[in-house]
Amino acid sequence: MNQYLESVDEITKELTTTLQSINKEEVTLLLNEISKADKVFFVGVGRVLLSLKSVAKRLAHLGVNTYIVGQITEPAITEKDLLIVGSGSGETAFPLIIAKKAKQHNARVAHIGANPESSMREFADVFVRIPVTTKLNKPNEIPSVQPMTSLFEQSLLLLGDTLALIMIKEQQINMKNLWEFHANLE
Repeated sequence: MNQYLESVDEITKELTTTLQSINKEEVTLLLNEISKADKVFFVGVGRVLLSLKSVAKRLAHLGVNTYIVGQITEPAITEKDLLIVGSGSGETAFPLIIAKKAKQHNARVAHIGANPESSMREFADVFVRIPVTTKLNKPNEIPSVQPMTSLFEQSLLLLGDTLALIMIKEQQINMKNLWEFHANLE
């Protein structure tokens, strides 16, 4: 049981350090993009995509029209919309292709990643840096005892929940009323 508590302590300390290191102005810019978009699309791969799906679901509970790229009911993206790309390295092929396509349709693109020098910066209108160690092992990254890029995916999920809480506070949303948007075919 001692290893459990030690591991929990290490993970929560890493998350606290990481979330407190995210630039508040970048978060504000992302929130502004979300608030003015008609539709918000999300793209990522692997565990990053799983975190983004959770963020999309939570924002949908708040009344944001969210879509995961590739879902069967995905509508067309337009100049009134936002694509949020989750990619730690900013070099993953599929999100790069989708970001390029979004820009061809004059949509706004926000990149949440760890690498500000990535290929994604060519397409991103907004960048929110989660300054953690990635597969690129760049300088000035928060190290992690966890395997691979777990800290990035966890931080991405918690950043999404933080965005949602800020929106709830700013819009003075009654949290009890949010249950009417929760899935009810379960």
